[in-house]
Amino acid sequence: MHSPSRRLLVGIDASRAVSTHPTGTETYARRLIEALLARPPHRFRLYFRSAPPAGSFSAAEWRVIPFPRLWTHVRLSWEMERHPPDVLFVPAHVLPPVRPALSLVTVHDLGYLHFPQAHPFRQRLYLDLSTRWSARAATRVIADSQATRADLIAQYGVPAEKIVVAYPGYDEGLTRVDDPALIVATRARYAIPERYVLYLGTLQPRKNLSRLIDAFADVPRDVTLVLAGRRGWLSDDTLAQAQRLGLEQRVLFPGYVSEGDKAALLSGALAFAFPSLYEGFGLPVLEAQACGCPVVCANTSSLPEVAGSGALLLDPHDTRAWSQALAQLTGDAVLRTEWAARGHANLPRFSWSRCADTVLETIETLAASS
Repeated sequence: MHSPSRRLLVGIDASRAVSTHPTGTETYARRLIEALLARPPHRFRLYFRSAPPAGSFSAAEWRVIPFPRLWTHVRLSWEMERHPPDVLFVPAHVLPPVRPALSLVTVHDLGYLHFPQAHPFRQRLYLDLSTRWSARAATRVIADSQATRADLIAQYGVPAEKIVVAYPGYDEGLTRVDDPALIVATRARYAIPERYVLYLGTLQPRKNLSRLIDAFADVPRDVTLVLAGRRGWLSDDTLAQAQRLGLEQRVLFPGYVSEGDKAALLSGALAFAFPSLYEGFGLPVLEAQACGCPVVCANTSSLPEVAGSGALLLDPHDTRAWSQALAQLTGDAVLRTEWAARGHANLPRFSWSRCADTVLETIETLAASS
């Protein structure tokens, strides 16, 4: 790591790190902040909209600054004006208009440009304008993948030398469950039969679940498809499709799966299917690999980078290829063991510790050259 010439005060927008039902962005903020706080010698000041749980982020100074609307643009800007840190890091897309001379922002993906129909119009417009502006205004941009870096250069004209790729980590406490009774009990809680293929994530058009349902029509009838996750924008179409194809008994929608149940469901699945058309990173692939679940995923955007040689990569538009791969995997235990081992071998490339090292090195290099 670059040796800093002085101890810095690093400000971090931690407003997303304390969500009660975290999605990918909130998990990223929390885990990366925790990893950064474990790295001396710098001081860290975290900015929250509301107080985090007692005992969390204890290695940092807190600023709890409530504000009803436009928190980033108005309240965080006001804080930057009055008490600026040496560097400000925003782990999710949007910088405040007023900020110190040195700032970093993480851009997770530009999926709203590739699949505009997956977002309500006002949300898409906001994401486009705020991300475009933040990527240009920041001193450095952290990208989750080479795919996102390439997007930032092509779509927004961000100079290549301004973008640093720092792969996120995954929950290293998430491991294979070998207790059959625990797997059976977890399956029972969600009414899932013994032989199933699992998808975990938000139900929305970008995830390409309609094609997965089409492909599943040709998979042997003793296997169930479980599409687990919160219902997102336009998810009703996905539910209706299973009924149209007469698959309502074989395609299950158990809803949101708690973090505590994730490992058992992944460990009990015959395969994990992730046909997403676009991902800035694709954390569910790593979670499945960590639980020893063979992965079949799309060969688009960042997914080949993340999955490495530890997943069966398919064209997300090729329904027949998905049918064949799932039929083969679900019917061949030796093949499943082989792909599970390949997936596990892929994991050491990713850790929150390494991600934090890259972010901190970027901060120190900026400070040293300013």
